[in-house]
Amino acid sequence: MQTRSLGTQGLEVSALGLGCMGMSDFYGNRDDAESTATLLHAVELGVTFFDTADMYGPWTNEVLVGKALGPARQRLIIATKFGIMRDPVDPTVRGICGRPDYVRRACDASLQRLGMDVIDLYYQHRVDPDVPIEETVGAMADLVQAGKVRFLGLSEVSPATLRRACQVHPISAVQSEYSLWTRDPEEGLLATCRELGVGFVPYSPLGRGFLTGQIRHFEDFGPTDYRRNTPRFQGENFQKNLDLVARLEDMAQARGCTPSQLALAWVLGQGGDLVPIPGTKRRDRLAENLGALEEVLCPGELQELSGLFPAGAAAGTRYPEAGMHVVNR
Repeated sequence: MQTRSLGTQGLEVSALGLGCMGMSDFYGNRDDAESTATLLHAVELGVTFFDTADMYGPWTNEVLVGKALGPARQRLIIATKFGIMRDPVDPTVRGICGRPDYVRRACDASLQRLGMDVIDLYYQHRVDPDVPIEETVGAMADLVQAGKVRFLGLSEVSPATLRRACQVHPISAVQSEYSLWTRDPEEGLLATCRELGVGFVPYSPLGRGFLTGQIRHFEDFGPTDYRRNTPRFQGENFQKNLDLVARLEDMAQARGCTPSQLALAWVLGQGGDLVPIPGTKRRDRLAENLGALEEVLCPGELQELSGLFPAGAAAGTRYPEAGMHVVNR
C-alpha cells in the first residue's frame, strides 16, 4: 500500500482512506455485517486511514468502526469529528457547537464509543460562528496535552479561519469536499494548506457516488437516502450532471478502467499531500476504489479531465441551502 503524509507533524496514512459515514447513515439501509466485513477487508488490503464522526448514525458509526477495527488498532489511524449536534428525539434537527466545554465532553464520548484510549486525528466538523476558532482549537489542543488526541484537524474551513487556527496549535489536516465536480478548495484553501504545511483530505471524491456511473435515475435513491434532498440530484440538475458523467465514462472506457478509478486518480493526481477518503459499505466497491492507485495520470490526462469538468460545471449546489451556510467558514 502506498502511503502519504498529512501535514508536517508526522501523520502518515495509506494513500487512500475509507470514509465510513454511509455504513450507518444518509445513504439508505444499513448492513452492519457487510460494513464490518468491508472494514476488515480494508485492513487486509493495507488501508490504515479510517474516517468517522460522532454524528454519523447518529452515534452508532463510531461504535461500528471501533468494534471492527479494535484488534488492529495499533497499526491504524482513526479519525473522528465533533461539532454537529443532533437531537436524540429527532436526528434531523441539528446544531453546531464549538464551545470548549462541549469539545471536552464530545471527545470523551467518542473515545468511549470507539473503545479507544486516544483519537489519532480529531476534527472540528463545522466551525461554530458564535465561538472564536481560537477558543475551540485551544480546547482541542488541551486534549492533545492530556493524551486523548494525537493530531488536530478542521473540516470545511475558510483559508482565513485556518490561518487563525494554526496560530493556536498545528493543524495536521483539513477535510473538505473535493472531486471533479466540486472544486471549491481550488479557490484558495488548497494553496493555504500547502503554505501552512497542512494536509488535505478530500471527502466525497466520487461525488457522493454519482461519478461512479452507477446512478442513472433519481429513483435509484432509496426513500431514506438524503441525496433525494440535495439540489445536484434533483430536477433538471440530475440530467445535466448525468451528461457530465457520460464524458468521464467515455474516457474511462478508453483507458480500460472504471469511472470511479479515473475520478479518484484525478484527485490523487492533484498532489501528494492529498489523501482522499471515498466511502463505501461494500467489499467489491472497496477493491474497485483501491484500484485507482494503479491509475497514474500524466499531466496531459489530468488537464483533460479538468477540462471535462471545469470549475462550476456541476448543476446545483452540493448541499441544500441550510447546509451551504455552514461550509467554508
